[in-house]
Amino acid sequence: MIRVLIVDDSALVRKILSDELSKHSDIEVVGTAVDPYVARDKIVKLRPDVITLDVEMPRMDGLSFLEKLMKHLPMPVVVLSSLTPKNSENALRALSLGAVEVIAKPGSAFSTGDIAATLVRAVRNAAGAHVSRRVPPPDAPLASISGHGTLETTHKILAIGASTGGTRALEEVLRLLPHDAPGTVVVQHMPPGFTEAFARRLDGLCAMNVREAKDGDDVVPGTVLIAPGDHHMLLVRSGARYAVQIKDGPPVHHQRPAVDVLFQSVARSAGKNAVGVILTGMGADGAAGLLQMRNAGAHTLAQDEATCVVFGMPKEAIKLGAAEDVVPLPQMARAILDRFVAREPAGVGG
Repeated sequence: MIRVLIVDDSALVRKILSDELSKHSDIEVVGTAVDPYVARDKIVKLRPDVITLDVEMPRMDGLSFLEKLMKHLPMPVVVLSSLTPKNSENALRALSLGAVEVIAKPGSAFSTGDIAATLVRAVRNAAGAHVSRRVPPPDAPLASISGHGTLETTHKILAIGASTGGTRALEEVLRLLPHDAPGTVVVQHMPPGFTEAFARRLDGLCAMNVREAKDGDDVVPGTVLIAPGDHHMLLVRSGARYAVQIKDGPPVHHQRPAVDVLFQSVARSAGKNAVGVILTGMGADGAAGLLQMRNAGAHTLAQDEATCVVFGMPKEAIKLGAAEDVVPLPQMARAILDRFVAREPAGVGG
């Protein structure tokens, strides 16, 4: 049984969330709180497994509360945020502070039915997450890895998939890649409206150029393209040119964008010229696609269990034999670059 505390200043939202979560036999709403001060007392008394947290509340905003919570009593938190540009930035800040997931808040843009399944999945994901005290990384670029040798970037592709905990994992990996790293395509499970802000944040932290992908964008060295929320992203090749295709289509593994859709297209279009990486996340999205990439000759990497927030997606990939190597997150950027270093051809008799 997953014990949930709902923290939101809206009585209507508290009722909607309570009603939807209570429909499921493995979830119990143990209490609600109108603001962080009430929430603090109820956390001590009720010891919930998961908290759902609004961002904008009276007396203390959700981000300030989240920062204090993760410093003193870290626990899985699902943040609910309205889809506005300001709240997109707040959502990313929440993830950097240690929130497990951010989902769209019920309101005029979404019916209750639209978010019910997402809410339940998010709570279940959070209940299984590894949460520890979080010291936010500095909001400044890190020096990228140097001394990596001569990178092969022509016709090379890096494809990365992530879900729960992935925003922080991606930040840690991408910040260490040099400005001349191969063209990179990324699927991160994230609500529509948040991916643009996520790409913009990464762009300010990375040596590579990072942006939300648009249909037809070229995939070139030094550029990272983030799949837009609620759209699949595929890699296509025309002659010597790689580009992305942004399209609709049914969700895969309950996700759009889906990692499998991207990885399968990379296997077809790039084959042995690609490196595939699967990072932290709940479920199995990406495992089958990573196997297709490996079978097509690509190098494939999976994040190890100890450094994952949720070991679901990497675990499924490893079980399938899709991962050539299993790598701790702090070593992932180096492992990626090693797969792109130009190898000197062996001499006669060498």
